[in-house]
Amino acid sequence: MKIVLSRSSILRATIIFIILATLPSTVRRLIQTGDLYLFTGRFFEDALARLSGPGRLRFILQPIVAIFLGARDGVKDARAGIPPFLWALAFHGQHRREMLRSAFASVSDLVAIAILVDLIAQFLIFREIHPGAALLLGPALIGIPYGVARVFGNWASRGRRHQDYPTV
Repeated sequence: MKIVLSRSSILRATIIFIILATLPSTVRRLIQTGDLYLFTGRFFEDALARLSGPGRLRFILQPIVAIFLGARDGVKDARAGIPPFLWALAFHGQHRREMLRSAFASVSDLVAIAILVDLIAQFLIFREIHPGAALLLGPALIGIPYGVARVFGNWASRGRRHQDYPTV
């Protein structure tokens, strides 16, 4: 039996390996300090420190790529007659599953790269890794620009800013 691994599966396996490898020290730190790290003062200080440390260019490049992918998918949605992304997710159950599937297909590798780069940047800057922070900041860095750009791509392709979409 021959096993073929894609770059995507290798990337995801690497992230899972790093997170599993750092989990014992994360749990030990939590037990010793009682500090969950996420959404604490130190978490926000460290998030700001990432803007000036190694890997800071990703805060520009990754959202730009996400915006490009979102706009592209928004134009596809408009051509298919599908309402804007966020509107469809909220109010059009018949489109929700397909919209989420296409969004995941478009940005899954980019989100995985964002998580991996955040893990590496944490190690280079702080000499420790907080897997929860990487799992939160990586997807947010991609997901928010992607979702907004997908809406605007849809609207721009339609040539108007607003259209009433019936809820179903």
